[in-house]
Amino acid sequence: MMEHQSTLFDSIEDGQDEQYEVRAIPKKETHYLLLNVHYARRVPSIVYAFGLFKGEKMVGVITYGIPPSPTVCKGICGEELRANVLELNRLCLVNNKPNEASMLVGKSLALLPPKRIIVSYADTKQDHLGVIYQATNFLYTGCNKPRVDWAIRGLEHMHPKSISNMVAGAESRIEALKERFGDDFYYVQRSIKHRYIIFTGSKSDKKALKKLLKYEVLPYPKKETNESI
Repeated sequence: MMEHQSTLFDSIEDGQDEQYEVRAIPKKETHYLLLNVHYARRVPSIVYAFGLFKGEKMVGVITYGIPPSPTVCKGICGEELRANVLELNRLCLVNNKPNEASMLVGKSLALLPPKRIIVSYADTKQDHLGVIYQATNFLYTGCNKPRVDWAIRGLEHMHPKSISNMVAGAESRIEALKERFGDDFYYVQRSIKHRYIIFTGSKSDKKALKKLLKYEVLPYPKKETNESI
């Protein structure tokens, strides 16, 4: 059913009416932009994928997948709703024209199944604040806790969970990785990320899910400015 869903809307740019469309796309159609345009250069876990089309040209993609952390899935609204959690894990635009990001986020959320709990992160390492999430009414719930991740020289594109899975079944995964990769195995400090959450479905669905939210809702962070400039 999802592949038949889409949403049309108009945008006025340079005095011209232009029709945009957001529609579900096969996962593989996101790969070129994710590997060549998005800063992460990696394809994440994808459950739902949507494209932003301007006419017949795809000018952006957004993907939703299962968060790699079971703790996050359980921690947002509780163990009973862990299966409802999705992560907005990639947002990539070819030209990033004004309003395209908010169009793609807002319209893709409307195409997701109801009663889904969506979490997304803004990476401070990339100087991201999460302005697009603020513009699309996500709830801000603070930052992730500082921690270190596993990394392997030459395989920096791999997610730490994928690295761990390389030695699945080992009594000690750390020791197994050290034995396998030697000095190429190392630790890297995970960057601090702002955490945003939003819900899908009817107004009553969203209200019920918000009541179950276990994180404190905080004011949106703002970029510091030098008032003398």
